[in-house]
Amino acid sequence: MVRHIVMFEFAKEAEGKTAIENAVIAKNQLLELTQKLDFIRRMEVGINDSDADSTNYTLCLTCDFDSFVDLNRYAMHPEHLKVGAFIGRVKLSRACVDYEL
Repeated sequence: MVRHIVMFEFAKEAEGKTAIENAVIAKNQLLELTQKLDFIRRMEVGINDSDADSTNYTLCLTCDFDSFVDLNRYAMHPEHLKVGAFIGRVKLSRACVDYEL
């Protein structure tokens, strides 16, 4: 099993929306991938709470896959690339860790 954890810092404003509004859009788009890509074993998407430290990243994605082959399938899949294109337009930074469980 491979765990894929990605954190994004969103721009305070992008495409006419706030960071939280864009994070909600990204969260919904990411969660929709679980209906389209049957090789995603588990996905959790969290948005930094308004009561949490404001210097935290805006959104955290955690996904589990059976293998790095499946993770790479996910990374290159056209549906994922659509979500990635949106996030790419509204994010400031990204941090990622992939590891075997």
